[in-house]
Amino acid sequence: MASPPERLERVELAGLSHDQSLEELELCGDALPGQRARGVSIKASKLSGVALEGSRLEHLRIAASSLVECNLANLSARAARLSGVSLRGCRLTGVTLPEALISDVTFAACRIDLASFATARLERVAFEECILAQSDFLEARLASVTFDGCELTGADLRGARLVRCEFRRCTLGELQGAESLRGAAFEWPAIVEHAALWARTLGIEVLEDG
Repeated sequence: MASPPERLERVELAGLSHDQSLEELELCGDALPGQRARGVSIKASKLSGVALEGSRLEHLRIAASSLVECNLANLSARAARLSGVSLRGCRLTGVTLPEALISDVTFAACRIDLASFATARLERVAFEECILAQSDFLEARLASVTFDGCELTGADLRGARLVRCEFRRCTLGELQGAESLRGAAFEWPAIVEHAALWARTLGIEVLEDG
């Protein structure tokens, strides 16, 4: 995965504008809530503690960049493109990324609850120690996606298609659309732990002893 250059120009932004391009820059602590801009492009840059909560950024492009402890809660970014991006300790509660293409991206220790990846494509994406409770992947396409140590309680996978996906040490209570997990890989203890979920999905009835 590509990463930003070691030496970056540090700037402060007052706001974002349509088709704005930010390249090889360092943004630190900028408060930019409620932005409205289309076609913003961020490349080979580092964002630390940047707040974009409640922004609407259609066709957002982020490539070869890192985001650390940024606040992206309730960000709406239809048709976004994220490639070669690392997000660590970020807040993405309520983020909506419909029709997005997310490839070669790592989410580490991020809060992504109540988020929507509906109709998005995720390729070679890693979710590590993330909270994804009540997030939805409706009609999404996931290829080579890993969930490691994630909270997925109440997540919705209805209509999703998973290829070469792995789940390790994840919580899956009240999961919707479990039938979409066909072909995914789980550790054996997790398969046993969630036997009731698999039974409900397959319509298997449990016989009482005796």
